[in-house]
Amino acid sequence: MSGETAGATSGGAEGDEDDPVRGAGEAAARLRERYDELRRIESRIDDHGRDRVEAAADAYRHAHRILDRYEEDAVGSGDFESYVRFRGEFGDAVDVDDDLPAAEAFEAADEAVDKRRLSDEDFATAREALEPAGEFVDLLEAYDDAVDDYRAGRKAAKEARKRLESRVEELREVADMADADLDADLDRLRRPIDSYDEAVMEAFREFFKSASAREVFDFLDRADATPFVDVDVPPTDLAEYVETHAAGEEPPATLLEYADYTNSKLDHYVDDPGALRTAVAVHRTYLERLDGEPLTLDWPPKPGDELAYEIDELVPLVGRIADDDAVATLRSVRELARSDEYGRLRRAAEVRHALDDGDLALIERGEADERLAEAERTRSVVDDVLSETER
Repeated sequence: MSGETAGATSGGAEGDEDDPVRGAGEAAARLRERYDELRRIESRIDDHGRDRVEAAADAYRHAHRILDRYEEDAVGSGDFESYVRFRGEFGDAVDVDDDLPAAEAFEAADEAVDKRRLSDEDFATAREALEPAGEFVDLLEAYDDAVDDYRAGRKAAKEARKRLESRVEELREVADMADADLDADLDRLRRPIDSYDEAVMEAFREFFKSASAREVFDFLDRADATPFVDVDVPPTDLAEYVETHAAGEEPPATLLEYADYTNSKLDHYVDDPGALRTAVAVHRTYLERLDGEPLTLDWPPKPGDELAYEIDELVPLVGRIADDDAVATLRSVRELARSDEYGRLRRAAEVRHALDDGDLALIERGEADERLAEAERTRSVVDDVLSETER
């Protein structure tokens, strides 16, 4: 299966180490390898019998602990009592069933220390004799490591599967966008929209600084009445203040300046400093955020009929605050929106905006469908591996 997995991802994104398609294939291959290794170790254990393998490993560890505990006191003409305890405990530790794996190793270790006088070499010989049984300790440790590796590999494969699924959805969208004419001259559409957006933003900045707050709020109310212009209307208490106090004849930008004045200085400019502070200072954030963005055109632009209708609504509004050139540019966009070529231009704009360079290149090379099919094949392989390696 690992060969099949590798084949499924051989056509991944060129040089992209983060490619979810190749990443999922490689994760599935690693999971398969780790599962196979775990099964191989389990098979070795099963050949001997798990209980017998664990018994041999336990006996090996027990025997080693006794050798380590008594070696210093039981050698040479040392403590005779320690020697006696050692011989008794070690004899019990290596007294294993004849059918236990490596039973002869325990017998050989016992013979190595079955002497009236023991040396360091005898202990070394006993340890060496036990080594065949030590292989079962290694085998159980290898099993534990293999289980950990398998679980980590399975978790990684599942996470990679999720990323692959997201990529499949993305590639499906890319394939659906392959009809776009990426050679279309988008400047014909982008240039007038950018020019208009810049002009109307600047016009609103000037309007905010020069027109009275009453005029600005009236403009916002009119804009809010149009379906395609989404503005934040003034808070009720602020609108009421502007309407009923002389300070409402000042531009909003000036009211914001007044809000920073001291009371003594503010007395020279407004008849009721407290009312201004209550109405303006509380809504400073609202006033500071007012700009011409609601009057701009989206990019990518709306469908032709929708855009033309939006511009029909914008023209009289924009005409109140911007110069004739801005309005003329807006009308030119409306004329383009009603043209036969608008759909092609908008589709190209939409696709270029939605996709990154790599996915655009797939469309340009005509490889979107092929890449989608490859991702779907890899997903199928990953699903098979996950199913076949479930425990």
